[in-house]
Amino acid sequence: MSLTTAHSVVAPSANSKRIAGAIIIAYALISIVPLLWIFATSFKTPPDSIAYPPKIVFQPSIEGYCNLFTTRTRQTPEYINSLGPATGFCDETVRKRNMVIAGPSNFLPRFLNSLIIAFGSTFCAVFLGTLSAYGFSRFKVPLADDLLFFILSTRFMPPIAVAIPIYLMYRELGLSDTALGMILLYTAVNVSLAVWLLKGFIDEIPREYEEAAMIDGYTRLQAFWRTVLPQATTGIAATAIFCLIFAWNEYAFAALLTSGTAQTAPPFIPTIIGEGGQDWPAVAAGTTIFLVPILVFTILLRKQLLRGITFGAVRK
Repeated sequence: MSLTTAHSVVAPSANSKRIAGAIIIAYALISIVPLLWIFATSFKTPPDSIAYPPKIVFQPSIEGYCNLFTTRTRQTPEYINSLGPATGFCDETVRKRNMVIAGPSNFLPRFLNSLIIAFGSTFCAVFLGTLSAYGFSRFKVPLADDLLFFILSTRFMPPIAVAIPIYLMYRELGLSDTALGMILLYTAVNVSLAVWLLKGFIDEIPREYEEAAMIDGYTRLQAFWRTVLPQATTGIAATAIFCLIFAWNEYAFAALLTSGTAQTAPPFIPTIIGEGGQDWPAVAAGTTIFLVPILVFTILLRKQLLRGITFGAVRK
């Protein structure tokens, strides 16, 4: 009697598909509700933003965005009347509260700092991570496993554990409150993640491509540039997104090491104070704008991200 082994794939039942779909929809709704609430709050007036019970239906206003981009001072009605007609919606809105616009706020410089530091550190981390991952993948590095574990171990500690030493070191080196100091710090934190992610992608690229290129007369660097790098694009894109998310959202080091010139948006947004307390519409407006670059970057690279996540899942 002969024994045969059959491998069959059981298709999910209709009920299983419904349950899975319901779970996904519920998770998506739970995840998106806070974002929608922040977006809605950015179009509320200060009284509506703190109303109890919370207002779902309200008269939209861009006062929060006006307060986000401007600084205001309280003046007497006589002084406001002497200024002549309002020159715009924001000017008209603040005058209704017996205030005048004194000048621009610090949000745009802080937002620009976030762009420079986050994208700069992401580029450096991915660049160094790609070269390091290629070296670990293609060459016989002494104690490679130990070195890779050491690189990964730098992410074991919570950031607050090294905050004080880094603060003292930066103060001595003159890197406190500088964009260069923050880029170096975020690069050092992210490069370990970049090395580990990219090594897995490069391991999946056959060595024969480079060997064939070098037989044709290419140098090692040219073979890396022309054969390995194009095939590692999906992994590089996925790694860049993860590194950018960390650098873009990082709060602890930014709050500790910056206070003025190089301060980023995360520690600045919570400090937006209005008349009589926290200006929640302005905070929500700043948060909404702060979400846009990372959202656009992820959408632009979404195809590479999906390919990168599934790269190497099916082996030959």
